[in-house]
Amino acid sequence: MDKTLKQKLKISACRIRMGAVEGVYNAKSGHPGGSLSAADLFSYLYFKEIRVNPENPKDPNRDRFVLSKGHTCPGLYAALALKGYFSESELKKLRHIGAMLQGHPDMKGTPGIDMSTGSLGQGISAACGMALAGKMDGKDYRVYSLLGDGELEEGQVWEASMFAGHHHLDNLCLMVDINGLQIDGATADVAGPEPIDEKFRAFGFDVQTIDGHDFDEIEKAFEHAKTVKGKPSVILAKTVKGKGVSYMENVAGWHGKAPNDEQYETAMRELKQTLAGLEAE
Repeated sequence: MDKTLKQKLKISACRIRMGAVEGVYNAKSGHPGGSLSAADLFSYLYFKEIRVNPENPKDPNRDRFVLSKGHTCPGLYAALALKGYFSESELKKLRHIGAMLQGHPDMKGTPGIDMSTGSLGQGISAACGMALAGKMDGKDYRVYSLLGDGELEEGQVWEASMFAGHHHLDNLCLMVDINGLQIDGATADVAGPEPIDEKFRAFGFDVQTIDGHDFDEIEKAFEHAKTVKGKPSVILAKTVKGKGVSYMENVAGWHGKAPNDEQYETAMRELKQTLAGLEAE
């Protein structure tokens, strides 16, 4: 990957993490852990991969993105704000009554949201429908959807995967944020989904496994996915829950709670230090 682009994506990812922490802190509730683990994927999607225009968010020829693990919308909102869909000041109003940004994505009230999600397993199903519609209409847009590894415990995920394989949806690219933790603890202990790669292959997917924090690997995976014909793609991204905030990393308890004042200050200090270092390089 071009060095300048990689630096831009790292900076965007750090700002996305800052925005996610800001939102959850001001809401006094929300889901920081999975927002932070997916921040590099959000950065790559919105600042390199997908064809979207904040000035025309409903462009019928745009690429689509569905956040199937809808509870991690603080990270998505931060990416959308950074992209220019709405002011970053909206992040501080997350989950506030009458505000734009709800606790789960709302396609009717938030620019840039292609599907309302929250019930795990339903987002991937909607993404499959979008991909099939694109094929039927002869459109060249691509559809992307991000799932969590805990979400793979939902049977609907595999029904949708069967549908995608059956219809040869090569305009569909799934990502799974494999951070190993969910609200009840380690995914391996709750209802271990492994072997994830073999399961997706059984449903007819092209499967890649990458480090979800390495932009060179992320770029290589997405570029390969665009060359796949006759089958859907899935990118299995190994990540760290709470990535970027020391006390949140690999701690299941940060799946769904907000930092207190002291924890917020610590998180923002760490992220600002990271950002300053990146901007100085």
